[in-house]
Amino acid sequence: MEANFAQRMQISTAWIDTDKFPRKPTSLLRFSGRFKEHKRHQVFVSAQFRPVRDENRHRWASFQVSCSYNNSQVSTLESESLQDLLDEEALILKNKSQEIEPYLNGRCIYLVGMMGSGKTTVGKILSRTIHYSFCDCDKLVEQDVGVPSVAEIFEIYGEDFFRDKETEALEKLSIEHRFVVSTGGGAVIRDENWMYMSKGISVWLDVPLEELAQRIAAVGTKSRPLLDNESGDAYTNAFRRLSTLFEKRHKAYKNAKARVSLENIAAKLGYKDVSNITPAMIAIEALEQIGNIL
Repeated sequence: MEANFAQRMQISTAWIDTDKFPRKPTSLLRFSGRFKEHKRHQVFVSAQFRPVRDENRHRWASFQVSCSYNNSQVSTLESESLQDLLDEEALILKNKSQEIEPYLNGRCIYLVGMMGSGKTTVGKILSRTIHYSFCDCDKLVEQDVGVPSVAEIFEIYGEDFFRDKETEALEKLSIEHRFVVSTGGGAVIRDENWMYMSKGISVWLDVPLEELAQRIAAVGTKSRPLLDNESGDAYTNAFRRLSTLFEKRHKAYKNAKARVSLENIAAKLGYKDVSNITPAMIAIEALEQIGNIL
């Protein structure tokens, strides 16, 4: 009976403030530049939901969403179960982790990359997948110094002090096993840090600067001490500063044993850009690249 049930919902007076959308939407609904020129639009939305149970009695819902503007159809989105997509990523992660786990021998995995590249988010996915513990190197420094944020450490003690503490943290981690470590964006600039990380497997999350600037501009720069000193357009300032930092660091990032390029992932998946690549997709590529060097 449940499989035959369908419920239709209509909302005829939904208002969308397009200026609240980020520079590049990360959802499945996109708005053209011409559409975003106007601040508010009255949009007619209808959605149809159909609960279903599969042969394993797992409950999910297929759905169809239609949007119209000025009495004209804008788009129709049809989807299978969102859970199916998540399950597919989880299955790929599980399979790839089983392929490489026997060859890791407990070695730590160090994620390096620019600020905003997703090291913490991807690191947590990887650690759960391969049954490792997760460690954020910045958090270790904060706990050691007794200051709640890296930004405050920079403000009180300066960058050199923070870098010294960062090196101490990596030295301590170098004798540990079964950790996925998220490093700070500038950890790569010291040769001794690479000496400590060489005892494990270093992975560079290589994200285009445009994407990094969009991410950082969207959430603000208060937690980014190397970016939080400029007024003006957030995206422009972030991109300019990131470009300067990357110019200084990109050769150091190439020291990583494995590289995960979001542009390469997008090319594999047929995406026009990297904005729709999920952290799970990045984690899958990281496992694949790690497997290539084991």
